[in-house]
This record gives sequence, C-alpha cells and structure tokens, in this order.
Amino acid sequence: MVSSNPAATPAAAPSSGNFRWLQLAMGIICMAMIANLQYGWTLFVDPIDAKNHWGRAAIQLAFTIFVVTETWLVPVEAWFVDKYGPRVVIMFGGVMIALSWVLNSYADSLTLLYAAAVIGGMGAGAVYGTCVGNALKWFPDRRGLAAGATAAGFGAGAAITVVPIASMIAASGYQTAFFDFGLGQGVIVFVLAFFIRPPTHAIPPKKKQLNLPQTKIDFTPPQVLRSPIFWVMYLVFVMVAAGGLMTAAQIAPIAHDYKIANTPVSLAGFQMAALTFAISLDRIFDGFGRPFFGWVSDNIGREHTMFIAFGTAAVMLLTLSTWGHNPIVFVLATAVYFGVFGEIYSLFPATCGDTFGSKFATTNNGMLYTAKGTASLLVPAASLIAASYGWQAVFVIAVALNATAALMALFVIKPLRRSFILGNEAAAEEATAASAKTA
Repeated sequence: MVSSNPAATPAAAPSSGNFRWLQLAMGIICMAMIANLQYGWTLFVDPIDAKNHWGRAAIQLAFTIFVVTETWLVPVEAWFVDKYGPRVVIMFGGVMIALSWVLNSYADSLTLLYAAAVIGGMGAGAVYGTCVGNALKWFPDRRGLAAGATAAGFGAGAAITVVPIASMIAASGYQTAFFDFGLGQGVIVFVLAFFIRPPTHAIPPKKKQLNLPQTKIDFTPPQVLRSPIFWVMYLVFVMVAAGGLMTAAQIAPIAHDYKIANTPVSLAGFQMAALTFAISLDRIFDGFGRPFFGWVSDNIGREHTMFIAFGTAAVMLLTLSTWGHNPIVFVLATAVYFGVFGEIYSLFPATCGDTFGSKFATTNNGMLYTAKGTASLLVPAASLIAASYGWQAVFVIAVALNATAALMALFVIKPLRRSFILGNEAAAEEATAASAKTA
C-alpha cells in the first residue's frame, strides 16, 4: 500500500549523490542556528541578574525548563515530521526560536522569562529532532557519520557566535543581543526550511557492512515502545548522559572547589586559566567527537564503539576523581571526557535507525532523545551528593554508570538488538510465505 502523506511522497528529489550531502549541510546549518539557545545561554545569566536582581538560581531555572521542553516534546514534533514532512516543522522551529529570544529581550518578569524558555524549547526541539531524523533517512549507509555531523552543528554554532554575542552584550546590552541574534537565527532556519526534504524513496544500506545489522522492517512508534531493546537503549542513554550533563553543569564549581580555576596552564603554546582552558577544549573535543565516533561506528559497529567511548569516559572520570586537583590533568581529562561523551548524540540516533528502520526514524529517535531530558533531572542530585560527601563521591557514581553502560553495550544491547532484528525479519518472511500459500 502506498502512503499518501506528504512525508512519504515529497516533491521529486534526487535520492543519492551530491543532493543528500546538500541536505546534510543545510541540516547542520540549522542546528548551528539553535546552538546558542543552550550553549550561549551562560553569557546572558549575569547581565540578566545585574539588571533585574532575580538571582542566578531563579534565572537558571529557565535553562532547565528549556532543556526539558526541548527534549520531551521532540517525539510530538517528530510525529508531525513523519506525517507532513520536515519543511513545515523546521519553519515552525525557526519562528519559535526567534520569538523566544525576542521575548527574552523584553522579559521584565521571571514568568515571561520562563514562558520564553518553553517557546525556545519547542522551537529547538523541532529543529533538532527533524534535522537528525532527516540525516538518518538520507544516510542509511553512513548513519553514524551523518547523525554525528548534524549533532556537531549544535556545538559548532555556539563556538562561532560566542564572541560576537559577548561583544554585543558588552557594547549594546543583553536585550539587543537577544533581539538581533534571535531574529537572525530564526530567519536563517525559516529560509532553509524551504529547501529541506526527505528522500522520495528508501535508500538501501550497503550490505557489505557486516558490523551494522540493519532491519528491513519499518517499525511504528507504538511497536518501538513495546520492544524491550528500546528501553534498554533508553536506560543506557540516561546512564551516560547523566554523567556528561552533570560534568558540564558543574565544571566551574568543581574547578573552584579544587582551587585550580584561575591557575595558569600552558599547553601547545597556549596559556590561560585552567577553567577557561578546560571549557574551550571541551567544546572543541565535543564537536569533533560526535562525527568521529559516528564514522568509527559505521566501520566497526555501534556497540563496539559504545564500549570504547563509555569505557574511556569511565577512565577519564576516575582520573578526575584521583588527580583532578592537578590543573593540567583537569584540563586534559575533561577535554578527553567530552570528546567521548558527545558521541551519544550520534551513536544512539544511528543505532535507533538501524534497529527500527527509516520510515519513522524521526519519531523513533525523538522518543529515544527524551532520555537527555530524563538525565537532566538527575543533575541537581550531584550538588546534593557533593555537599554531603564531596566531588569524589559524584565521580565514583559517574564512573560506575559509564563502566556499566560500556559492558551493557557489548553484552546486552548487541545480542538483544541482533535477536530483535533477525527474529522480526524471520517472522515477517514466515507470514509472507503463509499468505502466498493461502492466496
């Protein structure tokens, strides 16, 4: 039966060659345009507090609201993508991210600031989920690389614009920066949406990649939610994401408590304070790690790559726990850690597409992506544990979570996923054969 919805039958477009790389590039640009909503937020916190005196904690609640909204609404937005195509959803996202920052520029109360965070979360989630899902559909043969490159755009955008935003805040005030960058980012996303589309038909993966078991069946979201392998992947995602989000949120307090935040560090001809150096390298390594590990997983398999990345993350967290008071160790260990942490945003979408098919990839990956929001709810617990038992206790828990996740990737996810794919394909073939006999 041929589907009649616009997502399944978009305007004619080439299904391979340079066109799909153009689609990937436009998705990366859209991701770069929403990056500041998460990574550029820290630049606005103190200026907002200086003007309104709401307190950092109250202002940072807007960030939490944004992250939760951005992640948990992705499945709803992704359903619209699979139903109506990516164009209208990305247009919606462009309007919402522009509206969010314009409202921030006028916000004279916490209520309005929080409302803008909800709107921004809706817009960012619409763009993020759509662009990653579209990459999965265009690149079934290179899902890891495509998802990783798309996710890398989410960090690269902040790296490119952080200096101009900081300069505008200093020169013209944070309200002007919110307004101008909000409109600019929204307009670019809205215009690019006109040119983004899914493939007209399924692109078959390369069968020679034996390390990449890929289903021939397109599973619907309800079927995915009923499958145990989805929930195992969700659990592992939460376990790894919790440690990374905790480290990202607490890296400054950790450096200050270790009394090394302002200690000069010299590496590769560069010298700056340990905390500044660490944050700068973290962004670079995080952005590089997403497409790199995606590419690695395309060649050696998803689970093997997870084992390497999660295991390395455990070692780096253990290093921080033991020798993190040394500023050079702190800078290098956090850089390597974020280099292997960001891969969850390429490996899990790729694994989801391999396991559940391309047709509903945007919605299915959106459901899995909510694990980031779930993990973010665990981040405040790190502060409570640190206050009672010290940062070493927090690191020990994070090490245990990453080490367990590494083992689960090889010994739980890998056999379960292979069994799920082969079992369902065998059942489908039996059903087809039975139907042929009775016809």
